[in-house]
Amino acid sequence: MISISLPQHPKPEEFTDAAAAVERLQLLYQQATDFLCSGFTQAMADGAPGNQRIRAFYPEVRITTASFARVDSRLSFGHVAEPGAYATTVTRPDLFENYLTQQIGLLIRNYGQPITIGVSDTPIPVHFAVAAHPGLTIPQEGAAGFTLRDVFDVPDLATTNDDIVNGTYTPTNDTGPLALFTAQRVDYSLARLAHYTATDPEHFQNHVLFTNYQFYVAEFEAYARTQLADPDSGYTSFVSTGNHEITSVDTKIPETTKQPQMPTFHLKREDGSGITLVNIGVGPSNAKTATDHIAVLRPHAWLMVGHCAGLRNTQALGDFVLAHAYLREDHVLDDDLPVWTPIPALAEIQIALEQAVEEVTELQGYDLKRIMRTGTVATIDNRNWELRDQSGPVQRLSQSRAVALDMESATIAANGYRFRVPYGTLLCVSDKPLHGELKLPGMASDFYRTQVSRHLMIGIRAMERLRGMPLERLHSRKLRSFDETAFL
Repeated sequence: MISISLPQHPKPEEFTDAAAAVERLQLLYQQATDFLCSGFTQAMADGAPGNQRIRAFYPEVRITTASFARVDSRLSFGHVAEPGAYATTVTRPDLFENYLTQQIGLLIRNYGQPITIGVSDTPIPVHFAVAAHPGLTIPQEGAAGFTLRDVFDVPDLATTNDDIVNGTYTPTNDTGPLALFTAQRVDYSLARLAHYTATDPEHFQNHVLFTNYQFYVAEFEAYARTQLADPDSGYTSFVSTGNHEITSVDTKIPETTKQPQMPTFHLKREDGSGITLVNIGVGPSNAKTATDHIAVLRPHAWLMVGHCAGLRNTQALGDFVLAHAYLREDHVLDDDLPVWTPIPALAEIQIALEQAVEEVTELQGYDLKRIMRTGTVATIDNRNWELRDQSGPVQRLSQSRAVALDMESATIAANGYRFRVPYGTLLCVSDKPLHGELKLPGMASDFYRTQVSRHLMIGIRAMERLRGMPLERLHSRKLRSFDETAFL
């Protein structure tokens, strides 16, 4: 008969103080992961313990409400749809301390009752438990001398999914979800983020810029160094791939011999309200992968600042396009978000972007139309779309009133909609294939030299405007569904 070895935990306890509740979550998680890491280290040294399974569980936040009384209806989060029991498992409470304190505090304040912190019935996979310990690694199958899953819990993709955010979740008991992501789903994405970006999740900031060209990276680093040189900027450090972190303007960053799939850079502030830049490269698959995983960090906004094909004869190379709508022909999200789902423009994001363009270009009002168009951006999964029969894609583009085309923007916006992350798009016209202006080497080099810096600065200025906006204003109710989770 197999026995199960478990860590000792405090009993479930009610809390009316959010900070104390998060402190208990940290204690429970630390006890669980220390127990698993200790058991794993011993098993690797001495072999599998005979007839024994080593197991620990994620901590859990739980609340039960009994009233239909309405809370502040202006808020898009901090309340549940109807009375009942709600719970969520939690991982890495150290990483999510500020987020958890805010979300739990809102529940306590809105409902005037305590929340319960205890141990869930969801096991922690040993792979995720050792992830925060650099000295420990999980061996490949067969290398441990025993079958790992016979002794420890391993990741279970059957229970790691997006059912809650996709609106397809069916509770297996009388408890509804309190958050959009379960602990296993979060742990899965934290591991993927470190792999794809070569930076640890704790470096990510609340405002994320996506681009599809490496040219923006050099400009971002140059801007970061000017901010580090300014003691009043509020920025404290700059992190590049490989987790190289500098705090001084003169510090050199070691060259990276092997670039990750999505090079990522972070201009940090003490409270996490800095700016992260992710070069997702070209294509909707990368755009979906990046946003699938960054979403678990619950950023306050993400923006696409990339290059596009201008579709109108009145546009010129270097003009800007502010997306008000999206034509989705990327296909990567069709199984998660039907193409008939409208992706609305978010007023707060649109205003911040337009004001940032005005600030950087020093053009206002009607004069701004000289260099910027608003309208539909088409996102397609075929980079050489212009080589197709013109009656196909060109006709659809004209019918949709599209003004620009790229391969990432609609994917990023649609995933922002799906994950309840405020989103926006400001593109820069780099070619006009329908009008004979192709992206040739000479033209491209001149374009990049003159436009990248200005375009990136607009994205940064927009993020700085959004940073000064109250969170309850930025997170729009139009992103929330009928039966929504209380946690943002």
